[in-house]
Amino acid sequence: MTKDERIIAFGKRVREVRKAKGISQEKLAELANIDRSYMGNIERGEKNVTLKKVYEICDALEVDISELVFSSLS
Repeated sequence: MTKDERIIAFGKRVREVRKAKGISQEKLAELANIDRSYMGNIERGEKNVTLKKVYEICDALEVDISELVFSSLS
């Protein structure tokens, strides 16, 4: 299975922002209404999340989508 570098970069960016805000992975999962293990998969770039989930993660982190999506592409 080929890994998509964009999905990996997105997951890394989620982790960076989460840690910068001092939020545990478990708490972020709870705030975003996502199972904790699934959140781990997202942060490791193992899951291609839906746009709805991306927005839920953004809401939970209180950031604009551009901070997660476009920052991860540079």
